[in-house]
Amino acid sequence: MAWTTSLSNLVLAVYGFTLITGLPANILALYTFFQKIRKRSTPMDILLLSLTISDLVFLFFLPFRMVEAAQMKWTLPYFLCPLSGFIFYSTIYNSAFHLTAISVERYLGVAFPIKYKLKRNPRNAVIAVVFFWLISFAHCSIVYIMQYHNHSNPNFTEPSKRNTCYEDFSAEQLKILLPVRLELFAVLFCAPFLICCFCYVRFIHILSNLPNINTKKRMRAIGMALGTLLVFIVCFAPYNVTHVVGYVGGYSPEWRVYALLTSTFNACLDPFIFYFSSAALRGTFSSVLREVFRRLSLLCCRSTLYCPLVNCLNSDERTQSSTDSSR
Repeated sequence: MAWTTSLSNLVLAVYGFTLITGLPANILALYTFFQKIRKRSTPMDILLLSLTISDLVFLFFLPFRMVEAAQMKWTLPYFLCPLSGFIFYSTIYNSAFHLTAISVERYLGVAFPIKYKLKRNPRNAVIAVVFFWLISFAHCSIVYIMQYHNHSNPNFTEPSKRNTCYEDFSAEQLKILLPVRLELFAVLFCAPFLICCFCYVRFIHILSNLPNINTKKRMRAIGMALGTLLVFIVCFAPYNVTHVVGYVGGYSPEWRVYALLTSTFNACLDPFIFYFSSAALRGTFSSVLREVFRRLSLLCCRSTLYCPLVNCLNSDERTQSSTDSSR
């Protein structure tokens, strides 16, 4: 892949937007789920907390990729290259696993409400979360293998002397990398996506046939289901399609960098899924928004440049009138 000014600007814009929107939303979600688990934990809360941590880890390492895009080459200490790539790809697949587990939990909750409630145990969610992290890390360790592979080749450039990060693979490296990428597509994307589709299609069908469920609650649940499927299609699918194209063609597609850009949106879209999934988070978001609007209103009324003076005076007059009436 050859960096250009337009590509650099595009990458910085997408990564910057993801960082600015995703970081505060995920920090707020982390605080909410942590407080809720301290009081009383459910499998859903544990899954959402782990997914939030995964997104925050992703966002923490995103600035390293932004520096590379800004400089149009890798200028940071080289050990950060495989580390940032390892975290970048691992958290993408880790998010896919968590979203799939959430879909299964939702489906079981409506398909078998009594039986599932009796067997529901937060410990099982903790075991699942540990498994998701381990399998994601294990599969994406290929990043380290590729970065330091082929030391015996006389044309091999020492990692510390490179100015590129996880690109420009040799033919020997591609023989190892391309089959692994195909396996990532099948096991870490296709399988979770099919499970998600089945669970949420059944979930929506069951909810649509329940006569006594609140309409607002039904629409919120359907919104969560559609939002999750949208994340898979928009965020995860383009990048994983490059695995298949690369394997069939025997090369690493140059347009992978554009497909990867959509994957980053996952970190700022997940909080919206959290919003549909958690009443506690909806309450926290509402409280924060009310406080923000209250402070903006105060600033507006104190400013003669941005707020019509008449509105502020009317507000003062109404307050004074209310006070006089109470007397």
